[in-house]
Amino acid sequence: MSAVQPTIFICSDAIGETAEAVAKATIRQFEADKVRLRRFGFIKTAEEIRFIVGQAREQGGFIVYTLVEPVLRETMREESMRQGVRAVDVMGPMLQAYIDTFNEVPKRQPGLLHELDDDYFRKIEAIEFAVKYDDGKDIRGALKAQVILLGVSRTSKTPLSIFLAHKGIKTANFPLIPEVKPPEELNGITGRLVVGLTMSPEHLLKIRTERLRAMGLPEGAKYASLKRIHEELEFAREFLDRNGYPTIDVTDRAIEETAGLIMGHLNA
Repeated sequence: MSAVQPTIFICSDAIGETAEAVAKATIRQFEADKVRLRRFGFIKTAEEIRFIVGQAREQGGFIVYTLVEPVLRETMREESMRQGVRAVDVMGPMLQAYIDTFNEVPKRQPGLLHELDDDYFRKIEAIEFAVKYDDGKDIRGALKAQVILLGVSRTSKTPLSIFLAHKGIKTANFPLIPEVKPPEELNGITGRLVVGLTMSPEHLLKIRTERLRAMGLPEGAKYASLKRIHEELEFAREFLDRNGYPTIDVTDRAIEETAGLIMGHLNA
């Protein structure tokens, strides 16, 4: 007779992603490749809970749950005790700590973490915008963006654009190249934040060399020569200074830190 597969039952009165994330984080601490997760979402009744607890008992598993409705949470606690099944309440202790400490009553509304509110749709729109207007694909992005990032190649323009997009900020970015005259639309822009990105020549050389290696191209290419990098950085500096745009040195800066500086400019 084959052994029963170890199973963790994920239960929630919403989607169940929070409880599943906790279960997965736990599994990663063990050699547990064969552990199965069964997710039961949008639980509404005590009958559903009794069924799930019964399944867990039969399969010798345990339950991880996020139930914000007190009646369902208590039913899970009592039923799991009655059937001898271990059940881990992920959210209950946190809710009670908040109530006891701040003397407030919870909304008791499932799924608030993933509520499709205005902020959610604004973020999705900003992400689509960042992809559409990445790396100077369409100059019209300069007319619609909240933030415009300018800089030479490999100064973190794209990852910064995506990070800011996740904050709901529409961001376009454009490369500054000596041989290519910057579009007229980038000169003297008003009504939106324009930020230049720069980097130390030595750090940029290292990044570009690694980039060429990853692409299987010769490391001695002009793109990754120190002379060329100095030329590009000087061209970018002159353009940014001429227009009076603020510049951030991203050398050894985390994306989050640079984004924080940009958002500081945006809210100033």
